[in-house]
Amino acid sequence: MAIMSVTVLVPDEDGLHALGELAGVRPVRYSWREPLPPEAADAEVLVPGAHRPEERDAVLGALPNLKLIQLLSAGAENWIGSVPDGVLLSTCRGAHGGSTAEWVVAVLLSIYRELPGFAADQAAHRWNLHATDTLQDKRVLVVGAGDLGRQLKRRLAAFDARVTMVGVSAREGVHSVDELPALLGAHDVVALMVPLTSRTRGMVDAKFLAAMPDGAILVNAARGPVVDTDALVAELTAGRLRAALDVTDPEPLPAGHPLWTAPNVVLTPHVAGSVTGSKRRSYAVVAAEIARYAGGELPQNLVHGEY
Repeated sequence: MAIMSVTVLVPDEDGLHALGELAGVRPVRYSWREPLPPEAADAEVLVPGAHRPEERDAVLGALPNLKLIQLLSAGAENWIGSVPDGVLLSTCRGAHGGSTAEWVVAVLLSIYRELPGFAADQAAHRWNLHATDTLQDKRVLVVGAGDLGRQLKRRLAAFDARVTMVGVSAREGVHSVDELPALLGAHDVVALMVPLTSRTRGMVDAKFLAAMPDGAILVNAARGPVVDTDALVAELTAGRLRAALDVTDPEPLPAGHPLWTAPNVVLTPHVAGSVTGSKRRSYAVVAAEIARYAGGELPQNLVHGEY
């Protein structure tokens, strides 16, 4: 008896190429803004592209055989509550950890080695010779012990930084999130590498920030709503803390928002994972997940419950 292939809707030519050689997989190109191809009636897997909520809902309603939504992103917060009953949701965890960790190291080096100040001196033709701080020996608390956190720990080790890991639960080499209040005061940097969930939303509030020592740096490479923006602005304005933010709440950050002019903050527009080769790395993870599904296994990056 012939083996039926799994039909997968993909949003671009990269998807067709990445999945085209997988045994038992038939990738089909689709667009959110055009009528779905006839193969959509049989599609078991959807790899979503860029979308608006109303477009997403319309497409999901037109896929009667859908069994799995495989994301190209590591974050799934935009999909929680929107996935039809009985449909699996899998993330692209493992594709963006390296580039996100690289961004964290980059902003920390920029802050400690005063690169923006030296750039201003260069523009002013000013030879401002002085010593700077260093990332060496800094105590870094990494909140999030998944792929992102592990990737960051590995890179920080090359700079002789001292890393403490925090996860949902305690295990070898990882502290429990319940230990955070006791850990915050003993670290120079707190790097947020967690998904946005009901547990992490607003986790970094005024009490959390107050427990950080004077001059410490908060790095948010997670999601904007993990941090209470007003509480952070208050600490920055007082000059007590510093921050490096790739994500904000709200996002995009509107003109005139206090974060634009707050002192001691480095802002980038959610670009930590936006690097050369990111699409290729994403589809490598997607292909592996879909290959498992086509082989009768569950994907490794399944989202469970509230994520």
